[in-house]
Amino acid sequence: MSEKQIELAVLDMAGTTVADGGLVLRAFDAAATAAGIPADGPERAAATEYVLETMGQSKITVFRALLGDEDRAQLANRSFEAAYDEFAADATPIPGAAEAISRLRAGGVKVALTTGFSRGTQDRLLDALGWGEIADLTLCPAEAGRGRPYPDMVLTALLRLEIDAVDRVAVLGDTSSDIATGRAAGARIVAGTLTGAHNEDQLRGAGATHVVPSVVEFADLLLAERS
Repeated sequence: MSEKQIELAVLDMAGTTVADGGLVLRAFDAAATAAGIPADGPERAAATEYVLETMGQSKITVFRALLGDEDRAQLANRSFEAAYDEFAADATPIPGAAEAISRLRAGGVKVALTTGFSRGTQDRLLDALGWGEIADLTLCPAEAGRGRPYPDMVLTALLRLEIDAVDRVAVLGDTSSDIATGRAAGARIVAGTLTGAHNEDQLRGAGATHVVPSVVEFADLLLAERS
């Protein structure tokens, strides 16, 4: 048994605990069109590539970097959220995710769900899944200060849930941005999952301490050190 057991698991949503099914890219297409990016051609292709590279980050931050204009970025962000809200009813959990979260909490590990979406979009996604009470805490970037790849959401979860130290924290995500967030926060376990946007090489390249098939094996990993 570890002398410093994990007390908090900070889990990403889309691609990690929630099956994305291409919903983010579908919503981005609507946002890009609203922002005036041509539907075909190199500008749209480059924008899509950038969105894939920055999966997990706060969406308004992505649009600001992509468009270089605050008004267009805000328009794109509103369009993205409206489209994703419409698609949220199609969202499904990663197989075994709800049970994994329940097992963690029953085993003494607090769970925070984090996202790069706004609070409104996060709530609609939680409602669609019936996950209103599934976690100890849910957080979006605006509630923590900055979104990924900054450590703010992980550290905010630690403070709000009264965790003793960062080495009692484990982070799980499907993108390089998730890994960067966990590393910046000083979490002891910063794991990548293969159910989302980035592959094992990308996750390990970002500094993942572990790569697991899904959140189910992540729960197994954390609970094993408590047995």
